[in-house]
Amino acid sequence: MYSCLLVDDEEDVITAILHKIDWNGLGFGVPRYAHNGLEALDMAEESMPDVVMTDIKMPYMDGLELSRQLKELYPGIRIIIFSGFDEFEYAKEAIRLEAEEYILKPIDPDELRQVFTRIRELLDKEADERQNIEKLSHYYAESLPLLQENFYTALIEGRVPEGRIKGYLLNYQIDLKGPYYCTVILHTSTSAVPEGLNPVLLAVSVRRLAEERLRERWTGRLFTYLGDTVMIAQLAKQEEIIELTDSCDRFCRLAGSVCKATVTAGIGFLTEDLSGFAHSMDGASEAVSYRALYGTGKAINIAEVMQKGGEDSGKESSKQLLDDIFRKIRTGEDQETAAQVKKYLAAASAGRATLQQYRFFVIDLVSEVHRFAADNRLDAEQIFEKYESLGNIEQMDPEELAGWMTDVLTRMSGMIQEERSDKTQSFVIRAQDYVRDHYADENLSVEGVCHTLGVSAAYFSTVFKKETGKTFVSYLTDFRMEKAASLLNSDDAKTYVVAKQVGYSDPNYFSYVFKRKFGLTPSKYRTGKAE
Repeated sequence: MYSCLLVDDEEDVITAILHKIDWNGLGFGVPRYAHNGLEALDMAEESMPDVVMTDIKMPYMDGLELSRQLKELYPGIRIIIFSGFDEFEYAKEAIRLEAEEYILKPIDPDELRQVFTRIRELLDKEADERQNIEKLSHYYAESLPLLQENFYTALIEGRVPEGRIKGYLLNYQIDLKGPYYCTVILHTSTSAVPEGLNPVLLAVSVRRLAEERLRERWTGRLFTYLGDTVMIAQLAKQEEIIELTDSCDRFCRLAGSVCKATVTAGIGFLTEDLSGFAHSMDGASEAVSYRALYGTGKAINIAEVMQKGGEDSGKESSKQLLDDIFRKIRTGEDQETAAQVKKYLAAASAGRATLQQYRFFVIDLVSEVHRFAADNRLDAEQIFEKYESLGNIEQMDPEELAGWMTDVLTRMSGMIQEERSDKTQSFVIRAQDYVRDHYADENLSVEGVCHTLGVSAAYFSTVFKKETGKTFVSYLTDFRMEKAASLLNSDDAKTYVVAKQVGYSDPNYFSYVFKRKFGLTPSKYRTGKAE
């Protein structure tokens, strides 16, 4: 069912239109209706109708002005204009506003049915085109390579939540069975480009060569990232990392021969976790940076060049776990903090056989937690108030340390979420304060408030309604009406004076809105109060 809004200040016209048409039979729900353009704009903000049928001559805002504003706010809306005036200027303006129809009163039900039937067919056609499976499938197939590359980029940057990775793999038709993975950066030097060749074209040439020589053997997923070619390689067993390194080393020499490009391959850390690509990418990037020490035009494996490779790799792995914990604390995804903490401590404390090594580890951990608190502008004293000194923490056994860390992280998570909530509430309070200070300004609008607050209207409207349960326009109207009621009850000022005091230049419209709010006109409300 499509939705329709009728706008006319004559109640009998609205009633006639509502009852002379079989709306459900035409594919429309029973229309809502408004008695003037301003009221219609409020209703359109709450639930945008598919079709608006409006009279021209109405108080407060005529149908042409309403149509102009609706078309500006909702370009896809369908507008029908009807009027008792057969004037060329009206018809011409209706055409300029791209109205679907210009109908003269009295309205003929058969003509109106034909108009709505035609509009429904147009809406159906548009919906079919948007939902046409064949066309969408074709568009999806064309977009798939770009979607896949965007996904790979997000994966190596650590921006894909672990729980959603498999869903993306399925949706984007990506097969990453592993069971082991390694990120490889094929860095093409921009300072050693053959004369007359664009560096971008040279990088494209290197990528094509990699697709020919590396993709099949390593079931590679290749994409471009920051000017370099990146490959996600899949390995059947861990020992194949050596073969991958040699394969990439041969490729670097081949690229120099075939493409005249100086290519350095950075081999990242091996991972068997789909969420570990960011860590692997960091290793690949660091390996490429070692070209200053080992030379260009060759493959460099980060695990081979790092000192104390196994121990440092373990440290990197535990750091990744800690970073992941901090990320979840920051985003509010910390439902399993205790389990994650135990997993991290098990990985980070492995190999620290002496008491001194363990204490150094604890000192580093406390420093990391303090740094995270500072980065997120959290009150460290409030977080650590239960713990008297670092010495007390150093004396904790692993189980006590896990409890301490879980407690501190939980406190920080609560503070971050509370601060985020406070910011939202503060945002709304500032808007409400603005209304309190400027409600008498007849030009007060959403746009003006947003300009003052420095936010977009879309964000403002979403947050304001979520926090108050009302749209801003509804809130402003209610506030003005309460002020008006208070003024009417406290002094003998004329209605038009009260209207002006609460932001209405048109006393008739003020009376209309007041009666809609309280069920009485301002004068009768005052009389009732006096009694």
